[in-house]
Amino acid sequence: MENNIIYGRNAVMEAIKSDVQIDVVYLQSGIKSCGDIIESAKEKGFVIKNANAKKLDALTNGGRHGGIAALISEILYADLDDLLKVSSLKGKLPFLIMADEIEDPHNLGAVIRTAEAVGADGLIVPKRRSAAISGIVQNTSAGAASWLKICRVANLSDTIKTIKKSNIWVYGAEADGEPYHKTDFSGGVCLVIGSEGKGLGRLVRESCDKIVSIDMHGQINSLNVSVSAGILMYHILRSRDI
Repeated sequence: MENNIIYGRNAVMEAIKSDVQIDVVYLQSGIKSCGDIIESAKEKGFVIKNANAKKLDALTNGGRHGGIAALISEILYADLDDLLKVSSLKGKLPFLIMADEIEDPHNLGAVIRTAEAVGADGLIVPKRRSAAISGIVQNTSAGAASWLKICRVANLSDTIKTIKKSNIWVYGAEADGEPYHKTDFSGGVCLVIGSEGKGLGRLVRESCDKIVSIDMHGQINSLNVSVSAGILMYHILRSRDI
């Protein structure tokens, strides 16, 4: 059940507002700061149950739930075709994010939060060796995982080949690439972020059109994967808005 439990005000509220199917909303007795959430849940006909702090702690594996959690139905992943249609519906150039085996759910949640904030069309993750869209991911994303289209694929390098057929340039992020501020991101973009520690897989890297990097001027030669993703995503957004 743990993977289907989301918790915290932001994550639960955004799930209620989106199209996520919620089976039960759990509310800690005596919590008075969730009135708007409960009202929204009632409007959608969701079941609401009272639960004590011990029950919520167990449901969320000790997560910072703030007195509210929700049991959601199985995550419905989008098809790749769905992601490729988003940009045309918005009347904008494609902007996709691909996560190459990010295994830390906190990192994946942070990447999802930023991707949704910059208006990315969706996120592509591999079916194997990747963090699942769990309660931790939902909570870390502050509810963004309820809005951003997420697609799971069997093979990232094959998916890159398919993406390229839609006139989308694929940029991989690695330390030895071309400085990102010297790179032209003006067309359709798919940004590929590597895993913690290992970076991009060999086949994924070879499938990219270009490898880009973030300049490092201190003693530390690397950044957290979600921080790197955020820097690159906002630069791409800015360069396309100019």
